[in-house]
Amino acid sequence: MYYKFDVVIVGSGGAGLMAAMQLPQASVAVLTKLYPTRSHTGAAQGGVAAALGNREEDHWKWHMYDTVKGGDYLVDQPAAEILAREAIDAVYELEHRGLPFNRTEDGRIDQRRFGGHTRNFGEAPVRRSCYAADRTGHMILQTMYQNAIKNQVRFFNEYLVLDLLINDGQACGVVALEIRTGEIHTFHAKAVLFATGGYGRAWRVTSNAFACMGDGMSIAYRRGIPLEDMEMYQFHPTGIYKVGVLLSEAARGEGAKLLNGKGQYFMERYMPTLKDLAPRDIVSRCIVQEIKEGRGVDGEDYVLLDVRHLGAQKIAEKLPDITDFARNYLGVEPITEPVPIQPTAHYAMGGIPTDIDARVVIDKHWTPFPGFYAAGEVACVSVHGANRLGTNSLVDLIVFGRRAGKHMAKFITETNYAPLPSEPDGFARELVEHLSRSTGRESAARIRSALQNEMDDKVFVERSESSLRHALDTIEGLQDAYKKVELQDKGKLFNTEMVEALELGFLLDCAEATIHGALARTESRGAHYRLDYPRRDDVNWLKHTLAYKGTKAHDVRLDYKDVILINDPLFQPKERKY
Repeated sequence: MYYKFDVVIVGSGGAGLMAAMQLPQASVAVLTKLYPTRSHTGAAQGGVAAALGNREEDHWKWHMYDTVKGGDYLVDQPAAEILAREAIDAVYELEHRGLPFNRTEDGRIDQRRFGGHTRNFGEAPVRRSCYAADRTGHMILQTMYQNAIKNQVRFFNEYLVLDLLINDGQACGVVALEIRTGEIHTFHAKAVLFATGGYGRAWRVTSNAFACMGDGMSIAYRRGIPLEDMEMYQFHPTGIYKVGVLLSEAARGEGAKLLNGKGQYFMERYMPTLKDLAPRDIVSRCIVQEIKEGRGVDGEDYVLLDVRHLGAQKIAEKLPDITDFARNYLGVEPITEPVPIQPTAHYAMGGIPTDIDARVVIDKHWTPFPGFYAAGEVACVSVHGANRLGTNSLVDLIVFGRRAGKHMAKFITETNYAPLPSEPDGFARELVEHLSRSTGRESAARIRSALQNEMDDKVFVERSESSLRHALDTIEGLQDAYKKVELQDKGKLFNTEMVEALELGFLLDCAEATIHGALARTESRGAHYRLDYPRRDDVNWLKHTLAYKGTKAHDVRLDYKDVILINDPLFQPKERKY
């Protein structure tokens, strides 16, 4: 079937719906492989950072400084300035659209502390996170979805996008599989926005939902568009032990403490100023160090998060979902006992490269790709650099989702529809038919499990040349095996085995780009920590990685582009001390 819209948005999370809210006069289609309010934005717990100054003095420039410093200076600084400046208006826009934030006694949006956010350029922690209990992302998603319905956005639920359509150097639509029927559909558009989220399911222990399979990144990558800084993947320090479900930094923002197996409060030994509220890459490495030195709980590979001292009333008011997760997944009562936690694969700082208006760029010269936009975790603007600060993900969604929507609103008035290529659905149809007719007797479930185990073992918080080369060999073998995947379900109607096999291909692409970038970057920076190159190297590596998929199997070409700095001594790269 064929559809025609001014704008097609792929993904119904915060970035996609924030963009849709800026397009009230356009015909807009949102394609989502889930029901919209199940998008992964709903899992964000702790808050959205904005220097409102409602609880104590704050300034957007302090927020910008923390973002640049927290990202270990791999951040494009003009983008960080936009993030910090426009966060304030974007939060107020959400408030005016109905988002039920927690309130101060005088009725303003309440704010709390979060890791890496400071006042006066690193002097001490600051209350910058605007929140709705510990379900902020859920509230954002509900608010945006209601506004999209009001704007008569047309939703195509349970549609899996398989290809980006390009003609004469311009994006002109997408091709999607309707999961319910197994039919292939073509969507023609003047502008396409990818807001498909991350790829955390490449790891075994992850906070990501089962839907986070790297769809958008892989589709762009297969079409010759580079992926930027894929080696920069964040491991959140406090995932539930073995499960990975997140216990938000909001807990530590309210005063929770990390304890080792000896019952010692260890973060004050590593980070005497920010302690448990140091940036996530640092806290994750501190936990790994405690475990390596034999101070895990009972010799196991986990430590404890302790909220007991906060009291039952504060836990119930400020952290209801977090504590319910501990009860439901581990059978632990947080009011009376500490909760087992370990680092969990959480967030991609890298992704499809974009400029500050969310336009996709395709090379080191920042050449925009007409009609193609990306925002949210699928994109790399680069505002998170080598390590994202807590609550900056939701800011990224609302600020750059909004900028994408506003730029598309202007773009569609100035351009005509590019014609579709001949046989627009040919590539997607071949993907599906290859899996349907394959008799290779290879199992997608086995390949996925092997991928996740290898990424957990070899591409985790700490890396080395030997571990990364082992991972690369493994991934290449899994890619070869993937060509022989055979499905047991040969039907078309709601064939979830088909969907999972297609998503596995996306994960393998993302893992490939991640490992190649990590192997080449011979330094440690932010979330990318090399045991064999433990120091940051600004002389050789203050630059972004661009990974291009080659035409042959296992062929990946790397290029680089400069980090954009501003002319201000305060923001020049320096050793990251807290």
